[in-house]
Amino acid sequence: MNLSDMGTVRSLFARHGFRLSHSLGQNFIVNSAVCPKMAEICGADASSGVLEIGPGVGVLTKELSARAAKVVSVELDRRLEPVLQETLAECRNVKIIWGDILKIDLSRLINEEFAGMDVFVCANLPYYITSPAVMRFLEEKLPVSAVTVMVQEEAAERLCAEPGTRSCGAVTISVKYHSEPKILFKVPRSCFYPQPNVDSAVIRLDVRKGPPVHVSDEKAFFSLVKAAFGQRRKTAANAISAGIGLPKAEVEEALAEAGAQRSARAEQLTMEQLAFMAEYLSNK
Repeated sequence: MNLSDMGTVRSLFARHGFRLSHSLGQNFIVNSAVCPKMAEICGADASSGVLEIGPGVGVLTKELSARAAKVVSVELDRRLEPVLQETLAECRNVKIIWGDILKIDLSRLINEEFAGMDVFVCANLPYYITSPAVMRFLEEKLPVSAVTVMVQEEAAERLCAEPGTRSCGAVTISVKYHSEPKILFKVPRSCFYPQPNVDSAVIRLDVRKGPPVHVSDEKAFFSLVKAAFGQRRKTAANAISAGIGLPKAEVEEALAEAGAQRSARAEQLTMEQLAFMAEYLSNK
């Protein structure tokens, strides 16, 4: 069964009475080159486990199954059960868990399903859960080696932007703090069924063993970052002052000590400068 063939997929859906759900962001890959490439570069091998989010009809799942010791796929839409029973019938090392990736106990799942294995995340993410799903794996410090996901191209550029550039935002700083992100390759909208209105890109986030900057209080650091980027039209001094309730003069002093202009905006600040400011202001 060629699951990258649009006619095959339509026939499969008709056979099981399955209709696509726009609310769940269901766009399935119908390009035979994409999933093998994703599976190959996600980092998994015959001794490791892979956690997949949203298997769809199982195109990527089958490729991961051929490379990893075990694949666990979390799927929200129970209507796909008969479809996946057919398409993954020969994949003995695949387990489907029905649930919401944003609500499931991921720490427990990983410990129970992948004991003693290196774990990699690989998924074609629905656009509407991109940031919350990615940040769960990073912020909860889950025992995963890398997160390889296909996301909307604009989201990929934002998640992988360099701090100090126009595309940088609060989520960029958090991603860079927890991982080493990079865009691997782009995926045109024509590779999906149904075809979305935007192009996609595959990114890989290699989870860091330790952060790239010294931060004594992560909560204070991320509060400052969130405040700085929360009002992008304002200067960083005004945004941080309003966001965390500090006198503007103190924030401007911290900016100066960090080697930044007092009139700088958040996207002009490096992660090192933001970390320095968080430490400086915490010690005032």
